Amino acid sequence: MIGSGLDVTYPKENFHLQAEIMEKGLVVTEYPPMTKIEPWHFPQRNRIIAGLSRKVIVTEAKKRSGSLITADLALDNNRDVLAIPGRIDVNLSAGCNKLIEEGAIPLINFNDL
Repeated sequence: MIGSGLDVTYPKENFHLQAEIMEKGLVVTEYPPMTKIEPWHFPQRNRIIAGLSRKVIVTEAKKRSGSLITADLALDNNRDVLAIPGRIDVNLSAGCNKLIEEGAIPLINFNDL
């Protein structure tokens, strides 16, 4: 799921990756061709990611993160949200720990999937 037109790659260094995915898989966007990425496209894109997913797994997230937006949207759509717990002194664990505190399913091992 990208937050731009299909003909725009962000970040630019992912050009070959996006081309390969388009050739062998599926790239989804709600934006018309030539639409450049804008900061507000990321949260808009997240609602589609949440809607297409049966489960949302958050592996790392700061306290304020787009991943948390996706998790909230998933919950709004009655999807399971799983989060990998982390150390309390690590900034990138704060979002996952908060999700677990609020009721997300802790993802401790692959059997939890």
